[in-house]
Amino acid sequence: MLSMNELKIGTFFKLNNEPYVVLSTQHVQMGRGGAILRTKMKNLLTGNVFERTFKSGDQLEETDIEKVKANYLYSDDEFAHFMEIESYDQFQISKAALGDKFYYLKEDTAVEVLKFDGQPLNINLPPKMTLKVAETSEAVRGDTAQGNVTKEATLENGQTIKVPHFVKQGEDIIVNTETGEYAERAAKK
Repeated sequence: MLSMNELKIGTFFKLNNEPYVVLSTQHVQMGRGGAILRTKMKNLLTGNVFERTFKSGDQLEETDIEKVKANYLYSDDEFAHFMEIESYDQFQISKAALGDKFYYLKEDTAVEVLKFDGQPLNINLPPKMTLKVAETSEAVRGDTAQGNVTKEATLENGQTIKVPHFVKQGEDIIVNTETGEYAERAAKK
């Protein structure tokens, strides 16, 4: 059993026989009433995110979320298909469950798959991925004088992000997959 003090960001637990992950927590002292814990949590089966308040004496059931290494193979209209690295078992996860993570997947991308009771729920991407800039405008001389140090760029996956002026079309850049923002230039090969 998990006490409220053990609930941290990224902790997995079971509530009403469904798996959840903690996205954020906030301890609040309520004068004489004792402490409460406000949590923002995500249902791993449905993908729904909501807030819930727990009292200091509440207990939650621990859950075993298995983390398995896999490679992305391909996608069809509804699903993304993966293969476990160790067992070579193939499985699929719906694009809706993956959300924005789907757009980072390229053939043979190594991911970590979260499984609950043997069923794949979602994936964890590498923290940074290399993507090619498909389209961007040229830097305009004098823009940096007005404080414009970034410009819009469309990546090979269709995502539009802000990049520094020196980034050109066709260049490889490294993108932070958690924030979706430009991280750095990729090393030239």
